[in-house]
Amino acid sequence: MRPPRATAPAPAAAVTPPTRRGVLAAGAGAGAAALLGATGAATAAPAPVPVAVPAAADPGAAVPTPADLAPYASYWFPGSLPSGTPDPGIVWRSLLDWSPESDPDLAHNTATVPLAPRFTPVPAHPGARAGQARISSLVSFAPTAGNPSQGSPTADYYALTHWAYLDELVFWGGSAGEGIVLAPNAPVVDAAHRNGVPVLGNVFLPPVAYGGDLRWTRDLVQRDALGRFPVAEKLVQVARTYGFDGWFVNAETDGGDSVLATRMREFLRALRAAGAPHGLRITWYDAMNSTGRVGWQGALNSLNQEFFEDRAGRVADSVFVDFRWTAQSLAASGALAGRLGRSRYELWAAVDTESNGWDSGVRWDAIVPRDRDHVVSYGFYRPEWTRNHLTDRSPGAFHRADDRFWTGESLDPARPAPGALWRAPATVVADRSTVTALPFACAFNTGHGERWYEGGEVTSEAPWNHLGLQDRLPGRRWAVDTAGERPAVTLDFARAWRGGSSLLVAGRLTAPAVVGLHGTRIPLPATTVLELVHASEAGTVGVEVGVATREPSAPGGPVPYTWRKAETTGGAGWRTSRIRISSPPGTTAYGLAVRITPGGNTPVSWRLGALSLHDTTARRRPASPGVLTVTASAQANGRASLRLAWQRSPGAVRHYEVSRVLPDGTRRFLGGTCGAALHLPAVERAAGERAAVFEVRAVDELYALSGPSATTLAWT
Repeated sequence: MRPPRATAPAPAAAVTPPTRRGVLAAGAGAGAAALLGATGAATAAPAPVPVAVPAAADPGAAVPTPADLAPYASYWFPGSLPSGTPDPGIVWRSLLDWSPESDPDLAHNTATVPLAPRFTPVPAHPGARAGQARISSLVSFAPTAGNPSQGSPTADYYALTHWAYLDELVFWGGSAGEGIVLAPNAPVVDAAHRNGVPVLGNVFLPPVAYGGDLRWTRDLVQRDALGRFPVAEKLVQVARTYGFDGWFVNAETDGGDSVLATRMREFLRALRAAGAPHGLRITWYDAMNSTGRVGWQGALNSLNQEFFEDRAGRVADSVFVDFRWTAQSLAASGALAGRLGRSRYELWAAVDTESNGWDSGVRWDAIVPRDRDHVVSYGFYRPEWTRNHLTDRSPGAFHRADDRFWTGESLDPARPAPGALWRAPATVVADRSTVTALPFACAFNTGHGERWYEGGEVTSEAPWNHLGLQDRLPGRRWAVDTAGERPAVTLDFARAWRGGSSLLVAGRLTAPAVVGLHGTRIPLPATTVLELVHASEAGTVGVEVGVATREPSAPGGPVPYTWRKAETTGGAGWRTSRIRISSPPGTTAYGLAVRITPGGNTPVSWRLGALSLHDTTARRRPASPGVLTVTASAQANGRASLRLAWQRSPGAVRHYEVSRVLPDGTRRFLGGTCGAALHLPAVERAAGERAAVFEVRAVDELYALSGPSATTLAWT
């Protein structure tokens, strides 16, 4: 499988790994280690240990530069390092040398959102099926050695939001010139987990043509004197410590033999045995076969089945079947899985979308026929094409393209375009949801934007991305029911109530239009209240809220909403509508929607800035975070790069937000994270300012803010 960046190691003399972050490792490693409990899960921690960085402190030590302080997703070689010297900005590291205690970026790379359980609503499309084919997605978010741990100051990012159709995300990457074991970054894991999607790291043993070396395969499967697999134990430790869900193992370095193949199978079994009690999973890529050679089969067959299931039982949880598949090979693969006592839907048939996206020629009937049961599941290779192929890579242009990829040309999962060649996921598989309890809120924040809003006001003009701040967005975008002209419905970035985006409904309404929002399974107490924050920018509309207390009778059927009048809005200001949901005891909400009724003949432009559902029981705002500390900093020319860390707040916290308090008292949003540490890449000194003031606040599920914890950084 083609790597996203296939840099061959430079031929040279002995390796001299760079000492990047060397100053941080001594102090920050100890502080970060305190964030781990006995099981490796993130817990409330004592105040972090500050890292001493002044130049005069140690004349022989390098003072960190702003680039040194930037944390990145972790990557390694399984054991031995390449010959030569890495390119600038790349650090060659052995996974066997890694430990949580020695990891200076641990607090920045640890995901904290647990994997949410999810359910399957009755699909909006009559052909979408539950319990059959599923979808995996292999995504390269950035180069292996340059994958920011906590977002970056740009809105140009693959901000995946269609989690409802995914069953697994592989954080694709690795190369011979950087490292071949890649751990996912925390924002991707946190966003995926909020939507119930597990995330796998990648073990990529590259083809020889891409710099692969068979010794790395042997390093991966080596045994110690007691017969254990030390790299397998490290992979489990990394996944548990960082908080992700397992590994995609891709052994494409040719030249092995049957002995090496047997060792690989034993390694996979050991990896799975160690990880399964913790919910970790393994996906095996169809490359190496039982001879030890690389021979892509495009099938599950007698040459590779032992990496899926052998006489002793399960070896891998699923297999990603190479692109060489045919209709016959997939049918035979599904049948073989059944004879092995496994589900045919544990096989992912590879679908290459890297170059042509929705114009890719896919033999859909070989995987997901319309007229009979699905044959196997399927996996997208590089669906970030929806961003990469664009000339205009603004957030709005990206989401229009991404919606078309996942929903189809009609941009409505309930009404697909007739005769479309691209079989969009919304027309094939049932969407899933994690919205099962109160309180629930959505501000339609996609995890990136061109500025940051709070209460409808701009609190930062800087572009940003951080998927961990993404909301649980509607899964089926956009199911619109109207007897008149269909308005355009989209996530828009020109204005927002909170975060970087809002839901925009625009166009000429000739009849009421129902916009389906979230599929839910929320028990409704008698004290339930629903709130909308919305604004009319053009035209006048009547707004109603729909709550479904039962499901449609069949896929594609009408959702039986009960409508409650919100408020007739006009003008450009944000308004809040509060509606009491009076329901008999035992009532469950199965879906939410809004209905827009035109008040005239002019085109309308209506925004939904936030939706929340909660009970009226008095709620305390979240507790303030503990002591905020600058753990490392570097200054030059009136600009600082720094790392902040704090103690987690007790109780439920959605995420944390960090702001700067300027000398005039103005608060400026700098960033957010689900963890308890944040890197700030470039803080500008204000005129006459002697020390920069920073605050961190906890944010709960309804976006209520805690009181601040504060600290300062003296300017030098």
